[in-house]
Amino acid sequence: MDLKRFLQLSSKRERSEVAEGCFSSVSYLYQLAGKHRYASALLATRIEKATHEVALRSNGRLTVVSRESLVRYPEIFADLDEAEARS
Repeated sequence: MDLKRFLQLSSKRERSEVAEGCFSSVSYLYQLAGKHRYASALLATRIEKATHEVALRSNGRLTVVSRESLVRYPEIFADLDEAEARS
């Protein structure tokens, strides 16, 4: 699921929980969702984790936003994914 769709389907409280979980604001999440800005690798990872936590409580209504969809160059995570697969 992309961030734009996640924000559309989530409640105000859920959006706030994601923003707090990644030390950001809901307004900035909308900037990222609209592709007006791109997230840093750290912020993208935090958003992925925060959306995972919120999605678990949504009874299948929401799914995780992948960190690769939030950054300008998603290949920065390629080495990390390979390292995680080896572990």
